[in-house]
Amino acid sequence: MLQARLAPGLLAAAARCLRSASRGEPVAAARGAGAEAGLVQSRASAPRSCSGVGRKWIKPTGPETGIQTYNSLSRSKEPLILANAGVATWYSCGPTVYDHAHLGHACSYVRFDIIRRIITKVFGNQVVMVMGITDIDDKIIKRANEMNISPLALARVYEEDFKQDMAALKVLPPTVYMRVTENIPQIISFIERIMASGHAYATSKGNVYFDVKSRGERYGKLTSVYPDVQEEIVDSDKRHVKDFALWKAAKPQELYWASPWGKGRPGWHIECSTISSTVFGSQLDIHTGGIDLAFPHHENEIAQCEVYHQCEQWGNYFLHSGHVLIKGSQEKMSKSLKNYITIKDFLTKNSVDEFRMFCLRSKYRSAIEFGDDSMNDAKNLLRAISSFISDANAYMKGQLVCDPIKEDVLWVMLANTKANVKAAFADDFDTSRAVAAIMDLIHHGNRQLKAVTKEGGSPRSPVVYGTMLSYIEDFFNTVGISLGDRQVVPENKNLATLSSVIDELVSFRVKVRNYALAMPGATEAVQVEEGTILTKETKQKERETRQRLFLEREPLLQACDNLRRDLAAFGINIKDRGTTSTWEVVDQPREEQRTETGSQYSTGR
Repeated sequence: MLQARLAPGLLAAAARCLRSASRGEPVAAARGAGAEAGLVQSRASAPRSCSGVGRKWIKPTGPETGIQTYNSLSRSKEPLILANAGVATWYSCGPTVYDHAHLGHACSYVRFDIIRRIITKVFGNQVVMVMGITDIDDKIIKRANEMNISPLALARVYEEDFKQDMAALKVLPPTVYMRVTENIPQIISFIERIMASGHAYATSKGNVYFDVKSRGERYGKLTSVYPDVQEEIVDSDKRHVKDFALWKAAKPQELYWASPWGKGRPGWHIECSTISSTVFGSQLDIHTGGIDLAFPHHENEIAQCEVYHQCEQWGNYFLHSGHVLIKGSQEKMSKSLKNYITIKDFLTKNSVDEFRMFCLRSKYRSAIEFGDDSMNDAKNLLRAISSFISDANAYMKGQLVCDPIKEDVLWVMLANTKANVKAAFADDFDTSRAVAAIMDLIHHGNRQLKAVTKEGGSPRSPVVYGTMLSYIEDFFNTVGISLGDRQVVPENKNLATLSSVIDELVSFRVKVRNYALAMPGATEAVQVEEGTILTKETKQKERETRQRLFLEREPLLQACDNLRRDLAAFGINIKDRGTTSTWEVVDQPREEQRTETGSQYSTGR
């Protein structure tokens, strides 16, 4: 075989073109870049510019969805128009199943899961999604040989592992998964049709290649970059360095399928083209994947499908997610760099909701830096949301006494938030802006939920807070984050019993605490008959009696504080609200909470 290298700067040039059109958001080298390109010694000259004959995007016909989305084909935001009103056809590049999935994979799938939920739940469209599973590949064969098992057995193990990871991350499953090995006859037919059109050729070695030069300027319509290359062919069965494999001749002792060109297996790019076309035919609404798949994978898919279907535009919208970068190094998380964290390892120390919040806090096209700081930011947001929900629930139940609520202000804020969130979702699924709008609503809601020492008497506005809570919980349910009453325990008999025990414990603590504070109704101090008008002297005597009792019972109050602190270490957070208390379960033990003794003492005076 001949020694070869893809021209330096090829992928970097593709990245620059995509970056310049998408507001500076970074992209990186494609998976398997050069793996299908053959072995050739190359020298690169300046790449073509980002403009070109093949780059023109054809706007679909039909009613608009109300969404503007960034389309890698046109390098601009375009109205999302579906070929069939109310139904989006969507192809997602799936995993190559030879190892555990990591957070780089997780972030891409979670981001597109959020987009899918927005399209369906916010804008009322159904989604028919197909995901291809690459279950035969060089990496799978190599790993299977190392483990001394069959490639297909290895692939089945890691396919199931991947599905379990996606379920753990609350990623909705596609409408259908399709394996490469179950579509070999369709792939062979797909290749034969491309060959019949004059865009592919077979070699004496049993390989079949796509003839990139036969496409002329139409090749490169996604990335619009391919350098002029001077080739020194040493021992290649390809005509040109640009050509990529559709069918790969089997090596000795390698898994193979019979074909008109001999024993072999599919190339990488042909798999997705065939699987997508098998379900969706000659027109696809949405194609998604990580930005590293834009070139060469998606570029080659487009070339294959437009030749096969003899159409001007096969996929109407290509959406690409940004990389997960390792904090401090700016390296993308990948197996090749050995800097990855598996999904399973991550979920032993973090919750699914924390990861989904981490993904929500940036635009899906952006690179996102992973590290302790960014995860802590996500956790803090969830805690702030949970705290507001708890306080608002307490207010609605009459357990939190506040000054009169400026209800009209909150109704206006809620209406504005709804409008701002939908506008953010309609603007290229801008989840970071939507979350910011929700947090602003929570901020204004919190400002009016300030406990006061007086009991009763003030007008209450529980309905506006109930409406706010309903909307906030609907928002997070839409994007796959579970909020709600933190005292609702999973359907497990032991956990349900534990919840009842905590209820009783907190109720007992409330009685002890009120007794220790010498609160009215919890003390024998100054019994006054109903209807009696308290004189100045009587009031003074009552204050002195309560003060004396308070000092005598101070150890009981300290015991209540200690119990609250100790339970917080186990993730049970007790909030004292005047003469009552509520509790919630937090995801992780919080730092030792601020002692509220001073505020509690003042309540009793």
